[in-house]
Amino acid sequence: MDGLAFGPPQIVVLLLAVQRLAVLWVANRNTRSLLDQGGQKVGRAHYPLFIMLHSAWLAALFLFVPADAPIVWPLVALLIPLQLMRYWVIRTLGPYWTTRIITLPQAPLVRGGPFRFIRHPNYCVVVAEIAALPLAFGAWRLALAFSLANALLLAHRIRVEEAALAPRRLSAPRA
Repeated sequence: MDGLAFGPPQIVVLLLAVQRLAVLWVANRNTRSLLDQGGQKVGRAHYPLFIMLHSAWLAALFLFVPADAPIVWPLVALLIPLQLMRYWVIRTLGPYWTTRIITLPQAPLVRGGPFRFIRHPNYCVVVAEIAALPLAFGAWRLALAFSLANALLLAHRIRVEEAALAPRRLSAPRA
């Protein structure tokens, strides 16, 4: 091996990794705060699987996409509105946004922002990212493999999250 080739795909992956680390920092800060207020973690067992999946996805893109891979720029550009959507979700949830499922019975159910239109907007962002970025560099096998793995994990997580929120949804006034 002549060494790791570094090109536009690797730059995009590194930028996305830095963004993800910043988002995790916010999530961890909010998680600590929610737990300090009496919040309870739900679905702990599957959380490490998401960390492994997302880390493996970024690593696979970085390592296995050739530095000189042809680029589909509209798919790379799609990352911009996806990140704006993610920030809209984070801003809407404010101190309640985490990457974990934390139940805090006295917390309000958020129905504003993107939640007016869809129940799990951040999951939509992640689904689109996991498919779009590999496809932007012609790595359709990575897009398929990680999309399928993510779909399996998300299906479980959404069931767990919906079960955790169900009591609050039943008692919350409709806006």
